Amino acid sequence: MKFLSVCILSFILCYSATAQEYATLRRNMVKEQIQDRGVTHLPTLTALLNVPRHEFVPRSLRHHAYLDQPLPIGEGQTISQPYIVAFMTAALRLNKEDRVLEIGTGSGYQAAVLAKIVDSVYTIEIVESLAWAAQKRLKKLGYANVVVRAGDGYHGWPKKAPFDAIMVTAGADSIPQPLVDQLKQGGRMIIPVGPQNGVRQLVLLTKKKNKIVKRNLMAVRFVPFTRKD
Repeated sequence: MKFLSVCILSFILCYSATAQEYATLRRNMVKEQIQDRGVTHLPTLTALLNVPRHEFVPRSLRHHAYLDQPLPIGEGQTISQPYIVAFMTAALRLNKEDRVLEIGTGSGYQAAVLAKIVDSVYTIEIVESLAWAAQKRLKKLGYANVVVRAGDGYHGWPKKAPFDAIMVTAGADSIPQPLVDQLKQGGRMIIPVGPQNGVRQLVLLTKKKNKIVKRNLMAVRFVPFTRKD
């Protein structure tokens, strides 16, 4: 019933929604799809309440923006469902001093959520058209602490390393060693890992002084981690 109520309200508002109506949809999304499903990290919940997800999806899909589902954003890519965005963000236990690297900018929504929590976000998108569109969108919406780069995210961003946390928003066959190397001691990375075109495990990796600690969090499906030839 909760999902149905959000769905009906979303379709009623569609293109004619006001800022206040979108805010109501966000509150419902956070309460019913995220908080009620166990995400309690307050900075994450606050960020999701304040980032206008409808601005990060195609205009024709805005009436779906606050439903708990991924949506296509072009070039074969998607914006992740709100619950997954919340779960991955909360799992990193971020704070306002952190510097974060994101691999897979997409439309820029996850970067915007991170930007509401941390000091700075560096995000890499391999599809140039998506990277430049996200950069323009984030600038227009006032996310001054996000830096976007078009390129292959496998090797990270060495000139900006080390990072307190790294988030990978595409499914990889294995964990890229260059990203592990760019984590600070005590840093965390979250990444979907597993076989191509199959169910992957969302892995939380913590870099300790003498070892790397990995923990499987849940089974997920993500678009593949693509690389340049």
